[in-house]
Amino acid sequence: MEGLQNLLGAMGIEVVGAAKNGLEAFEKAGTLRPDVILMDVRMPGCNGLEATRLIKAKFPDIRIVMLTASEADEDLFEAVKSGASGYLLKNLNAGELFGMLEALKQGEAPLSPGLAARVLKEFNRGEILGKEQEEDQILTERQMEVLSLVAQGKTYKEVAESLYVTERTVKYHMGKILEKLHMRNRAQVIAYASHMGLVDM
Repeated sequence: MEGLQNLLGAMGIEVVGAAKNGLEAFEKAGTLRPDVILMDVRMPGCNGLEATRLIKAKFPDIRIVMLTASEADEDLFEAVKSGASGYLLKNLNAGELFGMLEALKQGEAPLSPGLAARVLKEFNRGEILGKEQEEDQILTERQMEVLSLVAQGKTYKEVAESLYVTERTVKYHMGKILEKLHMRNRAQVIAYASHMGLVDM
């Protein structure tokens, strides 16, 4: 844990606290109110998945990224359902980790290589979100355009340039999309878009 803290510090990321288990993470989330939490799946007592559910229920603005050695599908899918903003494996090198965290700041959903396809495949089987196809009808035409472009992997800035609107407008539409579809993060939106056939994977 100390090694990770030193690495993050070297990247210019301020580390405000650390926790040894999920319950401690939940308690410190309330007292420290960090912008982002890097959460392991496997922890003693209250594990990282349960801690993620607890934290997101009480502090929905805190973004949680799983940083774990577990490549198990059940952990990956449960993390997405629990509201995690991303899922990274510990085999990432320092540069890759920094890039993923920078992407998170831009509104991306950081996922280690190969994991996004697994999330989308599982979603297409209807085992993650279980949304009905008719739900796309509640989105406006502009929101559908934003959804499609985001699902293609474009950043908010690129979406804004494609639609000739401001980046702030794109973020507003994404917020409304999340609200209307009862989703928590970009990863779930991308899965939904694939399920609806809005993007080819």
